Amino acid sequence: MPTSREIINVQVGQAGNQVGEAFWQMLLAEHGIDHSGVSIIFNVFRHVQGTRRLFTSVHSGPLQTYTGTDPLELQRAGTYFTEVTGASGNATRFVPRSVQVDLEAGVCNKLRSGVLGNLFRPDTYLSAESGAGNNWAKGYYTEGAELVDSILDIIRRQAEGCDALQGFQILHSLGGGTGAGLGSLMLSKLREEFPDRMMATFSILPSPKVSETVVEPYNALLSVHQLVDSSDLTICIDNEALYDICMRTLKVPAPNFENLNDRPPEAWNEFDSISPRKSLSCMNTLKLMSIQLHFLMPSYAPFYDPKAKHFEKNSVPELTKALFDRKNLLVACDPRFGRYLTAAIIFRGDISSREAEVAVHDLQLKNSQHFVEWIPDNVSVSLVSVPPVGQTQSATALSNSTAIQELFTRTLESFSAMFKRKAFLHWYTGEGMDIMEFSEAENNTRDLISEYQQYQEATVEEEEFGEEESAEEQ
Repeated sequence: MPTSREIINVQVGQAGNQVGEAFWQMLLAEHGIDHSGVSIIFNVFRHVQGTRRLFTSVHSGPLQTYTGTDPLELQRAGTYFTEVTGASGNATRFVPRSVQVDLEAGVCNKLRSGVLGNLFRPDTYLSAESGAGNNWAKGYYTEGAELVDSILDIIRRQAEGCDALQGFQILHSLGGGTGAGLGSLMLSKLREEFPDRMMATFSILPSPKVSETVVEPYNALLSVHQLVDSSDLTICIDNEALYDICMRTLKVPAPNFENLNDRPPEAWNEFDSISPRKSLSCMNTLKLMSIQLHFLMPSYAPFYDPKAKHFEKNSVPELTKALFDRKNLLVACDPRFGRYLTAAIIFRGDISSREAEVAVHDLQLKNSQHFVEWIPDNVSVSLVSVPPVGQTQSATALSNSTAIQELFTRTLESFSAMFKRKAFLHWYTGEGMDIMEFSEAENNTRDLISEYQQYQEATVEEEEFGEEESAEEQ
């Protein structure tokens, strides 16, 4: 199996663990591994050799699409899995390099007793009893702080077993207490302990249309304040956008959280399928000279009604166009009101490099007003010959666009309306927080929005400056 640069996954809180479960299901299907961590290729080979132990594992969900005969399925499995060699006659197991954390035991117990219960190491589950009660301060200062050392011990052991640790990814929600508070604390601690490693977060932002608690804006902006400083890349997901995809495109009449959680892993999984060198070049393309602007918009194509699967045939230009359409974004913002700074696109399936490059180039020419001119070659393209599970081809994009300021503006307005009246602040100050932290988070978010706006208008300002210089020369 080719050498991979390893990634350690940390899933925090209820949303983080639920999305994480869907993420691992997708990874298992991609790499041809069953629920116990055994490669299906191994079992097929063992059956051919005439051994008595037959492979009778029952698959559900995306695992039904396994072929179990393609050796390419195991390529890049080392990115997320540690290969554990079994005793003689036993299969080699692929164990996820992951930590599952929550401040209440319910979600971890459900994961442990579910279909993936035998996949994770037993000592990688960590939970408390009290919960965070949708309070960011509990996750960051009190309940979460008591658990953070134990989490770091598990992560250190996993990091010591890596040959070339690339970095960490944190799956969490910004609206609750555990994912937002403890997730932010974990990020800052990992940044201190592993300052030279990539820190990526997959962050689910709150939205007014799909809201559970009134204090979500508080939790979200306090987390964004931490993400600006400690994260290298933050891939933003929005429940409102996921809800719209399920309703309008997938024709799910009443989407539940299971339907919503299945969508993000389809996009994230694409970046596991490319080579480490390509992965790093994509990440470098997405980062700007300003370290604050690292909040990315993911998009995926094709999304379609499962009943229409056999009637769908998308060309490469159609896939490319869909990636930059609001309907295929996993965040609820309109890219037409912003400008693309950088983007990384991954095509999967039988697609030629020339076909992909031409499609992307044509799209940039036709929509040049939506791409900044002052960053040359700001769209990187990668190709993966292995198609996604259950499809013949797909495309994924991570875009760094100024349109994402819409998310922060929307949350900031709700935050300011409550903070002006000091609503619910006693729940936070009672856990040891200072009111100045709220003011600092509010000001930093305003600065972030202003910086996005500055980059959006940069071309106009440069043109005016150039005209002034030419007038002086004359």
